[in-house]
Amino acid sequence: MAEQIRKRSEIEARYTWDLSHIYASDEAWEKAYAHVSGEVSAAAAYSGKVAEDPKGAVRAYFSLQKQLLPVYEYAFLRKETDNADPVAQGLKDRAVRLLVQAQAATAFLEPELLELEETRLRELAADPEMKAYDAFLRNVMRNKPHTLSKDQEQLIAMMGEVMEAPDAIFTSLSEADLRLPPVRMPDGSEQELTEGNYSAFIHDRDRNVRAQAFHNLMTAYEAFGNTIASTYGASVKKDQFLAESHHFDSARQAAMAPLEIPEEVYDHLISAVHEALPVLQEYLQLRKKTLGLDELHMYDLYVPMVEGFDMKLPFEEAFQLVLKGLRPMGEDYIALLQEAHDNRWMDVYPSQGKSSGAFSAGDLSEVHPYVLLNHNDNLDGAFTIAHELGHSMHSYFSNQCQPFPKNDYSLFVAEVASICNECVMMRYLLETMKKPKAQAYLLNHFLEQFRTTCFRQTMFAEFEKISHDMAQQGIPLTKESLNEKYYELNRVYYGESCVVDPEIASEWMRIPHFYRAFYVYVYATGLCAAVSLSERILSEGESAVKDYRAFLSAGCSVPPIEALKLAGIDMSRPEPLRKAMEVFRETVQKMKEALQ
Repeated sequence: MAEQIRKRSEIEARYTWDLSHIYASDEAWEKAYAHVSGEVSAAAAYSGKVAEDPKGAVRAYFSLQKQLLPVYEYAFLRKETDNADPVAQGLKDRAVRLLVQAQAATAFLEPELLELEETRLRELAADPEMKAYDAFLRNVMRNKPHTLSKDQEQLIAMMGEVMEAPDAIFTSLSEADLRLPPVRMPDGSEQELTEGNYSAFIHDRDRNVRAQAFHNLMTAYEAFGNTIASTYGASVKKDQFLAESHHFDSARQAAMAPLEIPEEVYDHLISAVHEALPVLQEYLQLRKKTLGLDELHMYDLYVPMVEGFDMKLPFEEAFQLVLKGLRPMGEDYIALLQEAHDNRWMDVYPSQGKSSGAFSAGDLSEVHPYVLLNHNDNLDGAFTIAHELGHSMHSYFSNQCQPFPKNDYSLFVAEVASICNECVMMRYLLETMKKPKAQAYLLNHFLEQFRTTCFRQTMFAEFEKISHDMAQQGIPLTKESLNEKYYELNRVYYGESCVVDPEIASEWMRIPHFYRAFYVYVYATGLCAAVSLSERILSEGESAVKDYRAFLSAGCSVPPIEALKLAGIDMSRPEPLRKAMEVFRETVQKMKEALQ
């Protein structure tokens, strides 16, 4: 049963994050904002003069970025805990405006660097004094075919605030303005439904509760379908514009090429998942049989298959379980997790106006990462803690071991550390909870991780590719056309074993990741990499942990494929994807045995 959403003032301070670690108050933020505004002008003074002092120009650029990040992050995090707070909205709007001003003011840097003779640019990258900036300079040279003139890059940068509008509009609608019908509980009471607590309802044992929550959520979005389709269409057109203006063949290429990830990785993922769809159907048929259902609906996909084994895990118990499960990662790793708990790096519970979901914000190299949670007292909630703290540890070690210009790791590896935490924790639970019902419950959870992370996120990735291809071909992105494509994808993935309810056609409307195009596929590739890495850590121990720590500490000092090779896995090949699908098949078989 979902809990009533509390006001933020009703939540104990120890379960809210402490933003005073960044700035002591909004007034302190104002002073920093004013200072950074002046630094924008200082960095802009190098415009037209990069050839005279390229070292100074590069250093000034990164100095500005380092000072700008806490200004932006403080405002961003303030708003995330109450999207309806006008003061927080104002801070965020001003921070975004400053960010755009900084981008526009420094847009000259890369074009002017590329005007230097190639030999001089290579000498600059090899200069020991510029070692902290060598990855940046290497990328500048690699991206030369896609870098425009100084004036053109500046003009595009000035449009940054406008190009953020689709995401901002969607967030305001989904997190602040959208009102969902309540859910009537078995006892006749009504409970508020929000994006933040939807997960609790869709996992509920009572099928009518699940069906109500599913119907109420999807139909609420459908009512705004035309508006959301227009908003998402604008986001896709933005992606298309940026790709075409920078001479990429497609928006997907524009998203992947800067990460040094070949597009074949995306295609390999879709192919590997499609090859495994028969195994997914086998799992879904097992779910239908175990739940005793004549028909398996889309709202039946999340409820645990094992009845009578609900793990009620309030936050403190869930956190202790995470600590125990992650002990193979090393004592210093566990100590950092405890510090995150004790020193209020985390914002734990849902509250009115708070953003749904969970994330880790790890850009603050001189503070620490921050974690947003919306904790539900169940096993999923515990795994979410492990997941987000995996992101945080990745950020922490990269920030500690790399200079600021090289501490930001690639999106391609962003999900590896988080899912590796989950895999290690799952192994601990399977080894310590030996009763058949417990084994079945945990295997079910592991299978759901595969279904939701590999299969579901790959389906999202297909949808993104389809929608962007439609735009590139001049096909209008309407509510009807997008609903049709999304519904058909659900039929491909689930139709053989499920009733694909008509309401599912609107589900794409509620996915915030779609406003950060061609990102969701890394959840699936990240799981595949994490499965292999966790197996190595658990089987080889200290030596594997040492290699894994090298990966966590690499930042962007090497390309992401090479960073993963430090930990012993090559994601440039399709084998890790197929290996993960084989683990899924083996787990389905274990689940069948556990249920006998």
